[in-house]
Amino acid sequence: MTKGGLVTFYLLFVLEPATRRVQLAGCTSHPTEAWMMQVGRNLTDPLDGFLRHKRYLLMDRDSKHCEAFRNIIEQVGPRCVRLPPRSPNLSAHLERFIRSIKEECLDRMILFGDRSLPNAAQEFISHYHAERNHQGLDNRIIEPGPEVRCATGDIACRERLGGMLRYYFRRAA
Repeated sequence: MTKGGLVTFYLLFVLEPATRRVQLAGCTSHPTEAWMMQVGRNLTDPLDGFLRHKRYLLMDRDSKHCEAFRNIIEQVGPRCVRLPPRSPNLSAHLERFIRSIKEECLDRMILFGDRSLPNAAQEFISHYHAERNHQGLDNRIIEPGPEVRCATGDIACRERLGGMLRYYFRRAA
């Protein structure tokens, strides 16, 4: 909710299927061509762009993925591959991530202001990478911290988003 009432926001995520790493590429209430072009420049940044050293970018046929956006991506290297219409199984990992962030986080929150949605999404992504087991990766954590290797010690809890997301681990003895 904003000062003007209820607003629909659009989140753009990119996911690397092999590692399941996710990045929030952008958040806006008005996804214009100029906004998509800026997102494309951010994703292809030579220093820290998510698409560095990637060969392909799979995307659905949403009209927001405009030709200018695809041109910016392809100028740097990754080839844009548009998936066939009505084929959610071809982007199953990202579809599952979207379902997870909705069910485990966003559907349980009332968000106020422009910054609360991106902040909640970033907190969920941090939880998703460092604290959540992934069945597709043999129940491993994407980016395990040092506490994952502890076999003894007191059990502790790390909370995110006011306790909505919890991670239990053993403290180093």
